[in-house]
Amino acid sequence: MEALETVMYAGTKKNVVESGMVADTPAVAAPQKDGEPWKVTVVLEFPRDTDPFLKSTVKAAEAAIKYHCGQDVEVEIKTEFKSAPRPEVGQMLPGVKNIIAVSSGKGGVGKSTVSANLAIALARLGYKVGLLDTDIFGPSMPKMFDVEDERPYAIKKDGRDLIVPIEKYGVKLLSIGFFVSPTTATLWRGGMATSALKQLIADADWGELDYFILDTPPGTSDIHLTLLQTLPITGAVIVSTPQQVALADARKGIDMYRNDKVNVPILGLIENMAWFTPAELPENKYYIFGKEGCKQLAEEMQVPLLAQIPLVQSICDNGDAGTPAALSSETATGLAFINLAQSVVTVVNRRNKEKPATKIVGMK
Repeated sequence: MEALETVMYAGTKKNVVESGMVADTPAVAAPQKDGEPWKVTVVLEFPRDTDPFLKSTVKAAEAAIKYHCGQDVEVEIKTEFKSAPRPEVGQMLPGVKNIIAVSSGKGGVGKSTVSANLAIALARLGYKVGLLDTDIFGPSMPKMFDVEDERPYAIKKDGRDLIVPIEKYGVKLLSIGFFVSPTTATLWRGGMATSALKQLIADADWGELDYFILDTPPGTSDIHLTLLQTLPITGAVIVSTPQQVALADARKGIDMYRNDKVNVPILGLIENMAWFTPAELPENKYYIFGKEGCKQLAEEMQVPLLAQIPLVQSICDNGDAGTPAALSSETATGLAFINLAQSVVTVVNRRNKEKPATKIVGMK
């Protein structure tokens, strides 16, 4: 036990004894014959079988016992788990009807703003909505929903420890931003980021949802591949500004989902920052980033243009204040997002009638 007190468990930042992970008194067996080693058996209890620190902790425990008790000691570390196994891929979200990826090929086009407002607008239309912030390295949803100080807790359900999403504005919300410091960079390799993402998907109590919105990071990355290999995404909506640079990257985002090995339907395009309208001149439109570039791309790709969202200061201000524009249908911007949500419902219903369910991308 003294040897095990030197073994730190990264999940709690305490040693395995303090963490209550030593399930039983270590068994010590003396040699039965000359030349046989002493045998030590230890049972360590981990939160779940997918614990990212399991292998490293087991190796550290074995090394610590050999160091303190003798290199010739035969050590056996057995593992047990507090929670039931995670459901298999394809069965992780049985209560979710539609999974919508909000994507963009480029950063800074307002994808997270669209995701937040779309989720709220769908909830205001009476649907059960969940929103997952999958941007592990730049999470923004806690701020947009004004829940930066919230800390999700876990409950025991069906033998598993499940994270309870934060609920606000009728939307169930989870983000890695709830679990890391908002002022510290998240310096994780791809494996750690994808492992954390899978936990937010599979180890959370999402319950029954009509729409599960995925706010994805910019570009095409490990995160996107993990989502495609973990969830049967109903369809993707692509966000872009009318600017040609953004449209070039939007094409790459569309190509990712249309790839023969992926085959996720493109539900439509959203032109964000379509024009600038000053508050004092509400009838005026100034096409700062170009005119109807996203509309032209939608026609080229033969997909619907779901909405044209104007560049209005109140959208930015409301996002920073944690009161997204979609909360009010009395403003032009709020109404624009309500109309967007109605368009998404329409194209999803059409997609579900005309096309088979999306298959999860195979692991390679």
